[in-house]
Amino acid sequence: VNGLQARTFGVWTLLASVIRCLCAIDIRNRTLYYITLFTFFLALIHFLSEVFIYHTAALTIGVMAPLMVASFSILGMLIGLQYLEVEELSQNKKKN
Repeated sequence: VNGLQARTFGVWTLLASVIRCLCAIDIRNRTLYYITLFTFFLALIHFLSEVFIYHTAALTIGVMAPLMVASFSILGMLIGLQYLEVEELSQNKKKN
């Protein structure tokens, strides 16, 4: 890894964390929710491709930790998405 790659990965990680924090603040914002979910899919695909396609990373704890975080976060957000839709439907009924 050279310096440019390290800085690019660092900026990408910072951007993803800012998006995730903004989603935590405004969890009912559907667009932000989907963007946050996409960041976890992107991280999962990135780490899986590095291990299984490009073979540039070994399946060690340093790689398994982000894989587990991304996987559990995707699962949790998909479950949470159902509650977000139910809440939106109930608010629409109250308005009518």
